[in-house]
Amino acid sequence: MSHEHQPHHSHSINAESLNKAFIIGIVLNLAFVAVEFAAGFWFDSLALLSDAGHNLSDVVSLVLALLAFRLAKVRANARYTYGYKKSTILVSLLNAVILLVAVGAIVIESIHKLSNPAVVPGGAIAWVAGVGVVINAFTAFLFMKDKEKDLNVKGAYLHMAADALVSVGVLVAGIVISRTGWYIIDPIIGLIVAVVILISTWNLLHDSLRLTLDGVPSSIDSKKVVEAIRAIRGVDDVHHIHIWAISTTENALTAHIVLKEPEDMQEVKHLIRHRLEDFGIGHATLEFEILGEHCEAVFADD
Repeated sequence: MSHEHQPHHSHSINAESLNKAFIIGIVLNLAFVAVEFAAGFWFDSLALLSDAGHNLSDVVSLVLALLAFRLAKVRANARYTYGYKKSTILVSLLNAVILLVAVGAIVIESIHKLSNPAVVPGGAIAWVAGVGVVINAFTAFLFMKDKEKDLNVKGAYLHMAADALVSVGVLVAGIVISRTGWYIIDPIIGLIVAVVILISTWNLLHDSLRLTLDGVPSSIDSKKVVEAIRAIRGVDDVHHIHIWAISTTENALTAHIVLKEPEDMQEVKHLIRHRLEDFGIGHATLEFEILGEHCEAVFADD
């Protein structure tokens, strides 16, 4: 059996700059949450309170994501042979759940406010929301360049981008209220906020749940991986293949490789390793067999 553990270079992330991005994003959004909550309570605005609650959940998400990245750097040991890299996947799942809870709370309060719309000052709401647009857009920009390299970073980017759009909605609501006195727009915006959060969270929930269950990452087509391995010179067949995520940035594979000629094993091993890197698989455990050989292990479900 051969064990290959190679990094996938195209998925490399500048950890130092990402660390700064998370810290800046946490500080800015925490300060804005405090201001928005205070303004929401003062003016009795559901749009501001719901947006502040969503922003607070995003701050928690950023903190958890930062913690997960730091845990992922902890060295492997005898008890945790992959270290704590899986924590990045668990955090992305937890973040999705937190956002779903926030959606439920916003919907309940919005429905209540629809029947009892409160009188709120539109001008003040518009000013606070305007600040939110700037902060959320800037925070999203911090994660833009790394958003396709990691599920947690993508989640942070999507949340901040959605927040910026939501703040635009609250800004519009404030302007409408100040010009028309149509106060029911406040809870309506609250419901729109909930829908935006739900839509932006769904893919994150789906992908993180898939990785938690050791499913094949959505970025990898297992059929194409099998076809690519079978196309390599010296390979007769491949079976008992398993692909899963070690973390939100690292993927692993195990497979049985049937060789045409046993003396080609070293060459085939290196060819497979390099081909798998093209699929974002940097950790491969390969068991080689010769034609006519039967696997000793029984894989009933493979």
